[in-house]
Amino acid sequence: MMTTNQLVNQIRKKQSFLCIGLDVDLDKIPKHLLKEEDPIFAFNKAIIDATHHLCVAYKPNTAFYEAYGIKGWQALEKTIIYLNKNYPEVYTIADAKRGDIGNTSTMYAKAFFEDLGFDSVTVAPYMGKDSVEPFLAFEDKHTILLALTSNQGAFDFQTKTVDGIELYKHVLETSKSWKNSENLMYVVGATKAEFLVDIRKIIPNSFLLVPGVGAQGGNLQEVCKYGMNHDVGLLINSSRGIIYASQNEDFAKAAAEKAEELQLQMTEELKRYSEE
Repeated sequence: MMTTNQLVNQIRKKQSFLCIGLDVDLDKIPKHLLKEEDPIFAFNKAIIDATHHLCVAYKPNTAFYEAYGIKGWQALEKTIIYLNKNYPEVYTIADAKRGDIGNTSTMYAKAFFEDLGFDSVTVAPYMGKDSVEPFLAFEDKHTILLALTSNQGAFDFQTKTVDGIELYKHVLETSKSWKNSENLMYVVGATKAEFLVDIRKIIPNSFLLVPGVGAQGGNLQEVCKYGMNHDVGLLINSSRGIIYASQNEDFAKAAAEKAEELQLQMTEELKRYSEE
C-alpha cells in the first residue's frame, strides 16, 4: 500500500521522481543471463538492486511478460514480490493499459492490486466511467488513466475537438467527476510538454506519469517547467535508455549510471522549483 503522501515523501527524500520501466525483451538483455533459470527475473533483480536508491517507482509493461507465456507471468510475479519485500518504499506500476466494463474491470483490478500487489495500474479511458470506477474503488491504490500519449496515433483521436474542446481535455474533465477520482493519476507523453500548461489548468494537483523522456525525444526540463506542481506531481519514466545501457556483464552498473544522470537533473529541477 502506498498513499500519494508517502510517494511525495519518497520523492523529497531521494530528490528523484524517476520511474524505471522494466520492459524486458530476451533479445535485448545481456547474453550471459540467458543461461539463468529465469533470465527475466535475474535481469530485473540486478537492475532493481543497482537502481532502487535513484528512482521512486518501477513500471513493468505487462505485455513483455505475457509474451513469454506462463514463465513470463511468473517472472513478473517474482519481480513484484521481490520489490514489495525488499524495497516496499518504492512505488509500483503495472503498465497493463486495461479497461473493460463493470465486473471485468473489477477482475483486472483484483489481478493487479490484490493478487500481484501493485500500487497502481494503467487504464485506457475509451469505455468511460463504468470501465474505470471499478479500479478506483480500491483504497490506497492508484488508477493511471491514459490522457495524452506520445505516439503518432495520439493525433488520431486524442487531439480532435468535440464541442470545441480537444478530446483529451474532455477525458481529464469528465474523469474528475467519477467516484473516488482522488485515486486517479494520468499518463501524459513527454513529447507533448507544451500541452502541460492546459492540462495543469484542468488537473492542477494530480500526479502525471510521463513516458518518452530520453529514447523518444522528450525534454526533462520542459516537462518540469510546465508540469511540476507543489507536490512535484510528476513521475518521469525511462525504460530502454536505462535498462539497456550495456549488453555486457556490467549492465546493472551501466543502468545505475544512466539513472543517476537523470536523478541529478531532477535534483536540479526540484531546487529550481523551490526557489521560484
